Amino acid sequence: MRKIVFLWIALIAVSMNAFADGKVSFTASAPDAVAVGDQFRLSYTVTTQKVRDFRAPSIKGFDVLMGPSRSQQSSVQMVNGQTTSTSSITFTYILMATAEGSFTIPGATITADGNQMVSNSVQIKVLPADQAANGTSSGNSGRQSGGTTSQASSGTSISNTDLFITATASKTTVYEQEAFLLTYKIYTLVDLRSFDNVKLPDFKGFHSQEVELPNDRRWGLEHYKGRNYQTTIYRQFVLFPQQAGKLTIDAARFDASIAKATQVSDPFEAFFNGGSNYVEVKKTILTPQLTIDVKPLPAGKPADFSGGVGEFNITSSINSTNVKTNDAVTLKLVISGTGNLKLLSNPEIKFPEDFEVYDPKVDNKFRLTNAGLSGSKVIEYLAIPRNAGTYKIPAVKFSYFDIKSQSYKTLTTEEYELHVEKGAGNAAQTIANFTNKEDLKVLNEDIRYIKQNDVTLSQKGDFFFGSLTYWLLYLIPGIAFIVFFIIYRKQIAANANVAKMRTKKANKVAVKRMKQAGKLVAENKKDAFYDEVLKALWGYISDKLNIPVSRLSKDNIEEELRNYGVGDALIREFLDALNNCEFARFAPGDDNQAMDKVYSAALEVISKMENSIKH
Repeated sequence: MRKIVFLWIALIAVSMNAFADGKVSFTASAPDAVAVGDQFRLSYTVTTQKVRDFRAPSIKGFDVLMGPSRSQQSSVQMVNGQTTSTSSITFTYILMATAEGSFTIPGATITADGNQMVSNSVQIKVLPADQAANGTSSGNSGRQSGGTTSQASSGTSISNTDLFITATASKTTVYEQEAFLLTYKIYTLVDLRSFDNVKLPDFKGFHSQEVELPNDRRWGLEHYKGRNYQTTIYRQFVLFPQQAGKLTIDAARFDASIAKATQVSDPFEAFFNGGSNYVEVKKTILTPQLTIDVKPLPAGKPADFSGGVGEFNITSSINSTNVKTNDAVTLKLVISGTGNLKLLSNPEIKFPEDFEVYDPKVDNKFRLTNAGLSGSKVIEYLAIPRNAGTYKIPAVKFSYFDIKSQSYKTLTTEEYELHVEKGAGNAAQTIANFTNKEDLKVLNEDIRYIKQNDVTLSQKGDFFFGSLTYWLLYLIPGIAFIVFFIIYRKQIAANANVAKMRTKKANKVAVKRMKQAGKLVAENKKDAFYDEVLKALWGYISDKLNIPVSRLSKDNIEEELRNYGVGDALIREFLDALNNCEFARFAPGDDNQAMDKVYSAALEVISKMENSIKH
């Protein structure tokens, strides 16, 4: 028996070693920002337990209160028959910031699995002490960054200094079509749970594009007007002014839900409050209006001005300069740079008169940045020479307004000389893949030449008319048409039934998903819970409206729901449920209470939608 147990333990040890990740890492971690007087953790983690000779660097600018303390972690997981194991050792210091400024703590050294390793260095910004904290720091939001914040005002009221949202523009004086960044940023000293309602301005007078923020939105510590706040960027937009003058960005409205600590002396009151000394407080936040001074573009625009504002470059290429008649010629222009790329007009190419020209094909390859759209705009022009000869395709001029020099610039591509030989090529297939232009005519195919060979004539009906082949040519298409009609009609009916069943079962599927979300609440699986709720909300609307989820977004969902008779108030409630779910995922505070609130709101809005959507 002892041998069996021994062999079993040995097999487990061997399997753990076999499945362990062979790549060892050694990393240091600390908060990005702390305040003077704050205590925080500096940790060094190595992903193996075969270590020796750990040596910490010289830590300047901080007092070492404790450390290093050593802790070990190990785990084994088996998923779908695959076993994985992890093990690590963490060395932890407790430090206190003593002076404001920016500090760098060099990497530590260690010998792991017989190899000498050096960790990464960490940069820590030390902020001034909070003026209202009286030498102390507290607040539950501080756990987001590892540092702390000052405490909010007492009582159940929330002041404008406890929680506010700023709207800042990267530029307040711009030219027409010049991009600038608009940022909405949250500053809080309180336990912000969610936003029940968010109303952003419609950006009248601007072309707007929202910046996609990362899903793992982080909170950080920031010193603002003598206070240390937990901050995060809520939304960002790149705006392009479409007209000159003083343009106003209206105030944004946020209806916030806050958990506020209270002093409860009555045990009965505490009992009926769920045993908690927290109350939910509502606060409406309005951002200040912004005025943007938009200057008109200077006089003297070039005749071929593209409408571009930014920094651009242009290149050209041609597929061939030696072709035959009826061969397709493709000339490609690539406009690259940063600015209002999406709003540029296509340059005009003056092809020879003997060329048949088709509408250009445009491929946008750009990404959104703080300075506008960055990348390239690829424009392909297709033309077909009909006659032989030597032709010139003149250079293309591209004019734009350069932001750096604040002047117009004109760029010119190279000129092409095209040699066309007589040929019988047919570019129909190339054109079909390029454009939808109809009534294509190819020379020498429109007019048929007279056949000059001997011709044998036969009397009508002697060979074909009235024969079996003659009647089969009539009967077969007729029979094929009838069969096709029957099959197609059945397919239409089947598709209609599928859509109808999908719509009918939308509520049932959504309820099933919400039940699964309820189980995740009990298991305290935060990320999985919010994913399941979002799937339930989007999936329900997709099934109910019979529109794929890929075609739904916050931008078009209002119009789609309104077409089905849903009222504006319910539409806003549905969007609020989506926004609150996305926000609560990353907001500081009581996770269980936040999940309960999101769960209840999602169930309620689905129930209301079920009674409101009309088919």
